[in-house]
Amino acid sequence: MESQIENAIEIAWNPTSDQALKSQAFDYLHQLRSDPQAWQACVSLFTRTPRTSEVVRLVSLEIVNNAIHVHSLDAQSLVSLRDALLDYVRSTYGTSQQAEIDSSPLQNKLTQTLTLLFVSLYKQGWETFTDDFLALTSFPGSVQRDNITGVILYLRVLGAIHDEIADVLLVRQDNQVRSHTELKDLMRARDVGKVAQSWQDLLALYGNQNDGIVEMTLKIIGKWVSWIDISLIINENMLSLILPLVGRSNNTGGEDKVRDAAVEAFTEIVGKKMRPADKTEMISFLNLQSIISQLIASPPLNEFKGTPKYDTDLAEAVAKLVNTVMADIVRVLEDRSTDDTTRAKSNQLLHDFIPLLLRFFSDEYDEICATVIPSLTDVLAYFRKLPELPTSFSETLPPILNAIIMKMRYDETSSWGNEDEQTDEAEFQELRKRLQVLQKTVAVVDQNLYVDVLTNLVANTFQTLDERGSQMDWRDVDLALHEMYLFGELAMPNQGLGAKNQPSPVASERLMAMMTKMVQSGIANFPHPAIILHYMEICVRYCAFFESQTSLIGQVLENFVRLVHHDHVRIRTRSWYLFHRFVKHLRAQVGNVAETVIQSIGDLLPIHAEVPGEDADDDMSSDQTDNSADAIFASQLYLFEAIGCISSTAATPVEKQALYARSVMDPLFTDMERHLPRARAGDAQAILQIHHIIMALGTLAHGFSDWTPGANSANQRPPPAKALSDEFARAAEAILISLGELNSSSEIRTACRSAFSRLLGVLGSAVLPQLPQWIDGLLSRSSSKDEMAMFLRLLDQVVYGFKTEIYEVLNQLLTPLLQRVFGGLSEPINGTDDEIQLAELRREYLTFIGVILNNDLAGVLVSEANQGFFESLINSILTLARDIGPGSGNLPASRLSFGLLAKMAGVWGGPDIANISANPSAPTGSPSPVIPGFDQFLIDRFHSVCWEVLRDPQFNPSSDAQAKQVLHEIAGLEQAIYLKTGEVFLQHLQSTLFPGLGIDGNDFLRAMTTSTDKKSFSKYLQSLLSNIR
Repeated sequence: MESQIENAIEIAWNPTSDQALKSQAFDYLHQLRSDPQAWQACVSLFTRTPRTSEVVRLVSLEIVNNAIHVHSLDAQSLVSLRDALLDYVRSTYGTSQQAEIDSSPLQNKLTQTLTLLFVSLYKQGWETFTDDFLALTSFPGSVQRDNITGVILYLRVLGAIHDEIADVLLVRQDNQVRSHTELKDLMRARDVGKVAQSWQDLLALYGNQNDGIVEMTLKIIGKWVSWIDISLIINENMLSLILPLVGRSNNTGGEDKVRDAAVEAFTEIVGKKMRPADKTEMISFLNLQSIISQLIASPPLNEFKGTPKYDTDLAEAVAKLVNTVMADIVRVLEDRSTDDTTRAKSNQLLHDFIPLLLRFFSDEYDEICATVIPSLTDVLAYFRKLPELPTSFSETLPPILNAIIMKMRYDETSSWGNEDEQTDEAEFQELRKRLQVLQKTVAVVDQNLYVDVLTNLVANTFQTLDERGSQMDWRDVDLALHEMYLFGELAMPNQGLGAKNQPSPVASERLMAMMTKMVQSGIANFPHPAIILHYMEICVRYCAFFESQTSLIGQVLENFVRLVHHDHVRIRTRSWYLFHRFVKHLRAQVGNVAETVIQSIGDLLPIHAEVPGEDADDDMSSDQTDNSADAIFASQLYLFEAIGCISSTAATPVEKQALYARSVMDPLFTDMERHLPRARAGDAQAILQIHHIIMALGTLAHGFSDWTPGANSANQRPPPAKALSDEFARAAEAILISLGELNSSSEIRTACRSAFSRLLGVLGSAVLPQLPQWIDGLLSRSSSKDEMAMFLRLLDQVVYGFKTEIYEVLNQLLTPLLQRVFGGLSEPINGTDDEIQLAELRREYLTFIGVILNNDLAGVLVSEANQGFFESLINSILTLARDIGPGSGNLPASRLSFGLLAKMAGVWGGPDIANISANPSAPTGSPSPVIPGFDQFLIDRFHSVCWEVLRDPQFNPSSDAQAKQVLHEIAGLEQAIYLKTGEVFLQHLQSTLFPGLGIDGNDFLRAMTTSTDKKSFSKYLQSLLSNIR
């Protein structure tokens, strides 16, 4: 069997083997994992002499490990395996005449096997495990731990045992947790003292001889300290060995792994969980403040700071130690059980450690800074909770805030906008966000300090700018502007000076002074692009400032008009968006400057559509770095909207507004006309050009007027003047021509639908005569269900907005419109996306009918022009109402359908001849429906569909929330039918429904006629269903 296994492994891992043979070999090895006898052959392959190849030995041990792991070995087999491996280990690692030592991968695998045996046998079967491996550390007859190979294997095993039974980062099953807890208890009772003594022996023997062993030992101490008695580590003998390693000098500036490991071990020792008083006592006893101060003053962290010799690994290790100490001190202070003496000691420790924390927080390397951010966050959060900040702590706030601000500055080696450094830039911006959180906390703790420090920073920067101009370091200007941008969170919490959550009046006053100084400083001419971008972002963020300082708007507008032409593509495209935001917000204040602006930015308006190449990058790009043609056009649209905003100010006469609109649109019409023949022939670039032009026309219209038909908001602008509507009617005609020619293109239909929704605001009721053309173009044979649903949503808005004027147009177009929709509803379903789109179309179709009924336009559904389609309309709603299959996804549509049927009953059923109340009277009179025969129609068709659904075994309102909603609507429809048909309906129920259900009907009638809330009747129906099923 051994030779078979060996051959199979050699074939499987030989890159030149035949693939068929390889496949057979892998199959055989896979079968071995479930063979209860295979482990013996595999152990033999691993231990035999002469040795097999390394891959054979590795795979053999892996098969053994699997056998232990899946518990396929009995106790006798485990002991047999123990003996075989212990003999091998002793002969290979425990004698002075050592055979060839295993490679690192083999030692790792062997350690894994021995650890699995430890877990299985330490409790019973290998109680001498620790002694057996300790014995390997000394040569026979020696009293020292002088067997280096044995020591290394021993330390490997100790590390693996911790990782297996005590690593808190590993998720374990409950039974494993219990088993591992028992093993730790046994280790503590039997062997931990020996193990800790062995660490002392190794550090004493190898402290100045073998850095590899010392480093391994320190790392093991760092691991084990979390679950053993701390006194085994914190004692004079152990500390006298570790402390010299922490402070070991290294004047070469090279890496010192032993010193780093010693610092990390200290970090784990300090981080061990214990009572608050013990924790404070330990930090004081270890004299950590002095140790860390000495490390900070050592050449690697002091003399070499700012040079290539600076030891960043040591800095990060010490920063981690400081972070752990600070977090523990804060935890002690926040613990309500902490006694006064301990609290006083902890307060002093906190005060003493803050300068050490700030040393690493201020480090030029962001990774080192980030290491202590968690504990600085804890410190500031603790300050925030104190009812009154003691003087000793308030004195620490200025250096903390100054350190936070200075970390927000770009360092000297960084550049801005360099594509090669995008990752560094992103990481720095992420760091700034974390620093912003800290800064906010300082503002909460001491608002006056925050306001003063930031105000002084910004004021001093502008003063230096006045003196040095463009010679000033851009990083300093960037820092001041970044802080100015953040300052608004205090000065204007809800994005408006003096808005809700009353902002600090002092901060608001300071911000106004900053803004005035910024606008007047000439900073908009600073040569660095980052400063230009900050300037524009701040102007937009604090738009409210200009509402009261209108004299400064002109200067900012001039700068914007210049900056939209900036050479840097990121600045240029971002400025288009920001310019749009600025003029849109200040539309009421900018005055009649449209002509100047249009002339100044007219060169940016020509559209140049570019079809993406096949090799176009499909990756998602951030807004800041995406310079593709599509992204640039998306930004260009903001210019069209900005022109619309600035051309339609109250100060601009209507005739001028129309003139400005014409001056922008005429070149677009000419361009559209020129590209239309090529687009008709299927030219992709020409089609994209027309798509872009249509989008631009719609966006321009939106800029001119964001009026929404039918809206009643107090902030709503009035409908557009006729002169302007006439101008945009030309745009609508041009778009409709393109739509008629190119409606097979989904991109063109999408653009036209977008333009249609935006043209509503400028066309007003002038859009109504064009509706048939819009419907014809946007609901073509090529239109998807998704497109139909979106267009129906737009039509809801049109019907609602123009309900008093739309009757004739709606009467003319309803039947062809619904025919298109029915076509979409009846299309076959292919896949999940189709199901989602169908559900959306059903919902929008039913909502559209509901909008017609709710806006007193029901007559259009039964007019002479649409009578022939009425039956199809009713059938479609009834069909959607009864479709409640669990896989149909139609329950929301069913709910809407029953709601519509109830609405129709109310509209066409005539006056109520019955009443529903706590004490109802008998129905009086005969039904008088608006449509002759509709009363019987209600009973025969509407009532019948209610009970088709109620009797459907798939309908289960007791367990399905959506079905319950459908039941509410059914209850409402049944009551609506009763109100309109009275006694006729009661007779029908008693002669047909109740006998079929096997009930006398008294409870049904009582619930139906007395439930003033349909939910009460719905509850009765639900209980009735439970009883009759």
